[in-house]
Amino acid sequence: MTYARKNLVSLSDTPYYHVVARCVRRAWLWGVDEYAGKDYSHRKAWVIERLSQLTEVFAIEVCAYAVMSNHYHLVLYVDGERAKGWSSEEVVARWEGLYGIPPLVERWLDGQGSEAEQQAALKIIERWRQRLGDLSWFMRSLNEYLARRANEEDECKGRFWEGRFRSQALLDTAGVLTAMAYVDLNPIRAGIAERPETSRFTSIYERIRDLASVTSPTPPDASEPRVRLLRFHGPGTEPCLPISAPDYLQLVDWTGRVIRADKRGAIDDALPPILSRLHIDRDAWCLAMRPQGNVFGRAIGSLSHLRLHARTVGQSWIRGLRQAERLYRVA
Repeated sequence: MTYARKNLVSLSDTPYYHVVARCVRRAWLWGVDEYAGKDYSHRKAWVIERLSQLTEVFAIEVCAYAVMSNHYHLVLYVDGERAKGWSSEEVVARWEGLYGIPPLVERWLDGQGSEAEQQAALKIIERWRQRLGDLSWFMRSLNEYLARRANEEDECKGRFWEGRFRSQALLDTAGVLTAMAYVDLNPIRAGIAERPETSRFTSIYERIRDLASVTSPTPPDASEPRVRLLRFHGPGTEPCLPISAPDYLQLVDWTGRVIRADKRGAIDDALPPILSRLHIDRDAWCLAMRPQGNVFGRAIGSLSHLRLHARTVGQSWIRGLRQAERLYRVA
């Protein structure tokens, strides 16, 4: 059964969401299509550049991403309260960075027009404010841009994406951790990279490069497009991930060696501490990180959180209950 997107996104349950968009048929997002004999590698920069632009405009942050040959994954944080604090002028300036401004709003900016026109302009601006904190509008602004640019280059018309994007609500810290690791390890599962630090066009590659640049005498190439990523848990009042950088990087490194055991020595039996703290089962975690391992449906989280989320969005049943019961053990 298909549910309206507004019924699947519940910010009262969680601000974190894992989204996936896949190209239609043989369309390529980036990489070498050996069948057609074409190299689309330059397109990877389109995705990164657009994501970088959108995070400067929307009240939405990128936690993790992975750009693959015919699809991409994102883990996003929707900051619903931040957009409410913007002034009307800031909302207009942000919206203008992506879309055109109608004459009615231009007259409002200049202090012109009747009172009725002023009120009508403010209604338009409030609608933009809602959109700038809306997951679906973020994805629309990303996918429409990529589709138009790819179709123009391919000199064709029609759909570039196989359908609307798929989303999963990440209901707790364990759910966020599972989705982020699953996303960051995509190239390793696919055999494109052997280690996280060589896994380009993923957020883990960016994070490791940033850490290395602190002690490296040679700074990263500033010309390479970057995505501003939501920071890990630490001091400060800004939004942050509910996990620390050392915990996450250790877990991704350990998991990467598990799922590509044929490529890198023996597997360390010492579990990353965060698995124990979050009561995550080692064997179930390893299965979840392998290809087709993420068997959750519209949400990821502990058993109790899945059931509560299902009631919130009006579903009598939700996929992934058995996986949650096995993966996230009760404390």
